[in-house]
Amino acid sequence: MWQGQQQHHQPQQPNPYQQPGYQAPNPYQQPVSGPQTGGGGNGGGNKVKVVSLVMAAAVVVAAGVTGFLVLGGEDEKDPKSGAPAQAASKEPEPAADDHGAEDGDSGRGLDSGPKPTIKGWQVVVNPRWGTAFDVPPEWEIQNPGSAIAFEDDRTGKPLMTMSAPAYLKPTWCVTDDDKDGRTEDHELAAVGTKGANGAKSTEQVAVNQVAWWVYAAYTQPDKKSFTSDEKAQPYTTRSGIKGSIARAESTDSPRKGKCASDGKAITFGFKNSEGAYVAWSLYGAKGVGDEIPEATVMKILSTVRTHGDPTES
Repeated sequence: MWQGQQQHHQPQQPNPYQQPGYQAPNPYQQPVSGPQTGGGGNGGGNKVKVVSLVMAAAVVVAAGVTGFLVLGGEDEKDPKSGAPAQAASKEPEPAADDHGAEDGDSGRGLDSGPKPTIKGWQVVVNPRWGTAFDVPPEWEIQNPGSAIAFEDDRTGKPLMTMSAPAYLKPTWCVTDDDKDGRTEDHELAAVGTKGANGAKSTEQVAVNQVAWWVYAAYTQPDKKSFTSDEKAQPYTTRSGIKGSIARAESTDSPRKGKCASDGKAITFGFKNSEGAYVAWSLYGAKGVGDEIPEATVMKILSTVRTHGDPTES
């Protein structure tokens, strides 16, 4: 656990997606103020790598209306009517991979042993959102009931969360920048999914969320060393899920510390089998010797698919 993590139960705040005249902001347009909270701030962002979903929910509720939750809430209500989002037909199952992998696992129960669509890879399942995707064998998959969370270095307020994550080299860099005797692990890359309540399009989901992963993990409190897509591009996974992707990256981030680096991220906005907006995001260190290759990023993304019935409704 990263030092400085603060979690508070507070009254639910309005969803920025639902505000009149709402436009997708970039992190550098949002105010960041308050006293420095201490540990981990110079190395890569205060963070709890793996927390329970109950704790993650507390983080989301605590974020308020400062702009952090423009990245998507966890409620599945329709933003206009307040009723549950209209169900959509399930996406077709992915065909066998050209390396001879077995068919995809859309619609299978969790106990049936979902199989990867790429031979030799592992399946990451998020039962909360009814999604799945594959990662290479060297990635470490966390429990589906866990989540990753970043907080603001100065205020301790939550910035970003996503559930059922997987990590590439979770101890890629280990440091104790604040010299308090407790080391902090920095992963090379991470991937997971989260909800996007109130979003009106897959394009909005992708553009709204992607920059925040770079800001939260690699540049905060600096708001000038990264760029992000202002428009999303259409993308269709191998299973036939249609959505939108957007990218962000930092260059010459002023962040200091042994594990400091530039970062990159990609977000894929889409709908699950219940018609709820979902964001799949991958972030990682940029400009380092073992940076995750673009081809691998896109290969992982290509495997995103629905899986069973989401538990959120």
